[in-house]
Amino acid sequence: MQSSRQSKAMLQRVVFLDRDGVINRDSPDYIKSWDEFEFLPGSIEAIKRLILNRFITIIITNQSVINRNMVSREGLEYIHAMMKSAVKSGEGEIKDIFFCPHIPEDECGCRKPKPGLIYKAQKKYRIDLADSVMVGDSTKDIECARNAGCGRSILVKTGNGAITEKILSERSISPDFVAKDLYHAVDWIIK
Repeated sequence: MQSSRQSKAMLQRVVFLDRDGVINRDSPDYIKSWDEFEFLPGSIEAIKRLILNRFITIIITNQSVINRNMVSREGLEYIHAMMKSAVKSGEGEIKDIFFCPHIPEDECGCRKPKPGLIYKAQKKYRIDLADSVMVGDSTKDIECARNAGCGRSILVKTGNGAITEKILSERSISPDFVAKDLYHAVDWIIK
């Protein structure tokens, strides 16, 4: 039987990141190919800084483009492989990507704001959710963090963040921090 110290050592310090609007520019027409994928300024450097500070980064993203028949699963996996490669070239690392292929009408348990994707990551990597952080640009991201029991949530003003800040205020939901972008969110995380 493992001691509690050994069990604690196996737990990971994790930052969950939404993809579109946090790492790359979002599009109302969806990101359907690598040609449409554009990193936001500072996002690759931000992920590198997380890694240098011994955080693991895991992407948690709704990708209904699959069930909308706009991109195949293989096409999405290619976009993600290219994204991970670019981040690695910038000396960062994306440990894993968990995505929901469903449309909202499917009412699945993995589509944010439901916590299914975070729970899958927790099970795979033995994550202490109370010590984790979720960074996103939408109401769904902040609600997902709360629903999963993440210790902290950060709203970035890139992507849909400016609109989301107003919506959250109307719903009396407060993220733990509001940042200009992912780079500034990482400043707060590592402090």
